[in-house]
Amino acid sequence: MSQEQEPIKYGDVFEVSEKLGSKSILPKDAATMQSAENKELGHIPKGGPASIMQSAAALNRRFGGVGRDDMTDVASDEGVDVSQEDLIEGTRVVNESVGGEVLAQYAHHPLMGEGGGGRAEAEQSTNIDADVVTIGEALELAALSSGEKSVDESDAAAIQAAEVRATRLGHIVPGGVGAEAQHAAAINTRTTRDEHKTKLSDVLTDASSKLKDDKPVTKEDAEGVVDAEIRNKPDLATHPGGVAASMAAAANLNKV
Repeated sequence: MSQEQEPIKYGDVFEVSEKLGSKSILPKDAATMQSAENKELGHIPKGGPASIMQSAAALNRRFGGVGRDDMTDVASDEGVDVSQEDLIEGTRVVNESVGGEVLAQYAHHPLMGEGGGGRAEAEQSTNIDADVVTIGEALELAALSSGEKSVDESDAAAIQAAEVRATRLGHIVPGGVGAEAQHAAAINTRTTRDEHKTKLSDVLTDASSKLKDDKPVTKEDAEGVVDAEIRNKPDLATHPGGVAASMAAAANLNKV
């Protein structure tokens, strides 16, 4: 994100009214949502509202001139809330809201995937420091800042490099976000009308949930992704607000 860009607002990330949608996501909003998720759910869901809010607030603080203790008036006056309602057989519906407006609603089963996916995801979420930006979140931030950019080979290469570093498998995952990006880039080269091309937002909006694993962005991760993007661009430059730029910004925020 460049210094000239507007701060990330609720309306950029969530489907909410203009009243909340026009408000910038601020650090105290994110911290309050993290606390509410932890208290109600026992962990901070990977790719959930608090996770996305924290990443957006971190970039807004760095580039948008907001303070670490700033809080949106709607969140301060009307509250931040995470609640659960029993559905069937132990499954619950989770509602997360700011100022009475629902940011996310999803089914949650505390025992789902015992010894497998659901439990592992919960454990992974608690093991990642909530104050750092993960690779998945950095990719999602690229979807916010450059979501309307058509996916090209440089984007695909950068996304694949990011995925390999997140999963630490040494290769892209079949059906994963890297493979999806490569497919989109290939199709876009044969698509003449820009409005019909696949955009970064189509591939990266839910990037965290598409990764088999995730980790905080480091300087080395960012350098690898920057190199991958540059090597696949004729002008040897990264795209402003794109994948490499978002990774670099995340690494600077994490300072690791």
